[in-house]
Amino acid sequence: MTATAIIVMIIALVVVWGGLVAALVNLSKHPEEEDDLPVAVAPENS
Repeated sequence: MTATAIIVMIIALVVVWGGLVAALVNLSKHPEEEDDLPVAVAPENS
């Protein structure tokens, strides 16, 4: 494996896993409200 291939692999891993981590952090800071869910998915209020 050449140095160029390793660098491209590292950049791809950082982009993919960094995006996943950023999305999880954003979702934990701004969770979806139950009112924002579609009617078919929202749990029934009892």
